[in-house]
Amino acid sequence: MNWQAVKAIYIFEMARFFRTLMQSFISPVISTSLYFVVFGAAIGSRIEQVEGVSYGAFIVPGLIMLSVITQAISNASFGIYFPKFIGTIYELLSAPISFLEIVMGYVGAAATKAMFIGLVILGTAALFVDLSIQHPIAMLLFLVLTCLSFSLFGFIIGIWAGNFEQLQLVPLLVVTPLVFLGGSFYSISMLPEAWQAVALFNPVVYLISGFRWAFFGMADVPIGLSLLAIGLFTGLCMGAIWWIFKTGWKIRN
Repeated sequence: MNWQAVKAIYIFEMARFFRTLMQSFISPVISTSLYFVVFGAAIGSRIEQVEGVSYGAFIVPGLIMLSVITQAISNASFGIYFPKFIGTIYELLSAPISFLEIVMGYVGAAATKAMFIGLVILGTAALFVDLSIQHPIAMLLFLVLTCLSFSLFGFIIGIWAGNFEQLQLVPLLVVTPLVFLGGSFYSISMLPEAWQAVALFNPVVYLISGFRWAFFGMADVPIGLSLLAIGLFTGLCMGAIWWIFKTGWKIRN
């Protein structure tokens, strides 16, 4: 394993993040504050509690998941797409490093950025609501797994995208709606039975449910299913990336 190559890619990607630190830091804080004003104050005044948890605290895991998934995808997809766009990806492919080292550098940096944003949002949320975490280790585990899995997914999107419009297509039209419909701001038990069954086909439901369990000890689906879902998704993404580098799809032509 060429750790020097992994470190070089990681540091390069993190340097781009720190150049826009104010944007990366201030933007999620403002967005989170607005969510609390709109959802926590407006809707929270009508829904005081959800399964014994105040509505303001209940939406915190969903807010973190929404931002973490979005940031992980966007950072990883742009990180690998830009070398494709300017042609420097061929320098990577011709260098004496394996595809695993390339992926570790880009995905590791994207996951680090997403996790930083998640922790910033968690700290911001603590200013608005009284928040306790029943299972802090499980919370960190879910956060790390989500950052890694969706960074891998973003890496695939960055390789697939042929232009900047396609780079934003999947996050805007697919991922964000799935997160909003995945129980970010409500429990799926509040839905009619027919819609509860439909919601279970949304993979994001399992992520948010498991993450919320780490906070409050309550979940819409069994915690084992949540871990299985994120493990399966991570495995599928890793398999897809292995196939991409093996065949050279979208990167060698």
